[in-house]
Amino acid sequence: MWNNKTVSVVFPVYNEEEGILQAIEDFFGTGYVDEIVAVDNNSRDRSAELVSATEARLVTESQQGYGFALRRGIREASGDLIILAEPDGTFTGKDILKLLAYSDDFDMVMGTRTTRELIWSEANMGIFMRTGNWLVAKLMEFLFNTCSLSDCGCTMRLLHAHVVKAIQDHLTVGKSHFLPEMVILARQAGFRLIEVPVNYRGRLGTSKITGNFKGTIRTGTNMIGLILKYRLKTWFGPKVQ
Repeated sequence: MWNNKTVSVVFPVYNEEEGILQAIEDFFGTGYVDEIVAVDNNSRDRSAELVSATEARLVTESQQGYGFALRRGIREASGDLIILAEPDGTFTGKDILKLLAYSDDFDMVMGTRTTRELIWSEANMGIFMRTGNWLVAKLMEFLFNTCSLSDCGCTMRLLHAHVVKAIQDHLTVGKSHFLPEMVILARQAGFRLIEVPVNYRGRLGTSKITGNFKGTIRTGTNMIGLILKYRLKTWFGPKVQ
């Protein structure tokens, strides 16, 4: 709990048996997390079995895709403050304090993995990945007049429950380019946004999205297409109420 507000953490889970137990322990261990919702997205390993043996709540999402898993998770989460994160060791539980500290003044607090001093040596965030994330984030910042953005693909972020309620029925993306849509919809609805730097460590297991050059290019291209589509739509269509 944080300032009398309950805190939920949502983990998208797809073949995460190597890191899931450590992540659950790490985030619960902060003392601020009331609930962890682990959304199993058709894992073929022991992820679901391992989650079931913990205090985390296991939810199953049959539609395959990172976005589908997160969308299911935010609908299932019961907290006043909902934090998205990864159960693969890339994020640290203690960094939720950074998000929570800004949650009193902002409706959505987004992490950024592009601060060089917080990128661990084994992390998958080389110059190409970091520059690509920065460029796409700046495109979104420019087209939608957001707060300063430097990372378009950082899962770790906090949303107030009222933000989830406002945008969840407007979310359309189910695959790996899901995250920019949340930002755009929140911005259109007039919510207050801010980005803060978080630690980014090496992954336990294999990346399903940016583990290879082809996957990185595909996700980045889809993000750019999504951002441009929304910009055109907002010129001619209704905004989120």
